[in-house]
Amino acid sequence: MSTAMNFGSKSFQPRAPDKGSFPLDHFGECKSFKEKFMKCLRDNNFENALCRNESKEYLECRMERQLMAQEPLEKLGFGDLKDGQSARN
Repeated sequence: MSTAMNFGSKSFQPRAPDKGSFPLDHFGECKSFKEKFMKCLRDNNFENALCRNESKEYLECRMERQLMAQEPLEKLGFGDLKDGQSARN
């Protein structure tokens, strides 16, 4: 008796994510922005709301270097940031 399970002839067909895939930063073009963001997270007990400006700068770097698709900052959740400052400040 075989222990293998046969679920029919259908095979799994992987598909790309809805937003598509994005290239890794192999050349470290945005490494300084990533490190600044990660330091902010560590310094703020990983409260990402306190590091939104660093996150915005990192994503802007990736978009400028075609490491991700261009998106309006408002669509990425940064509509309230103006000149690097939150509208709440």
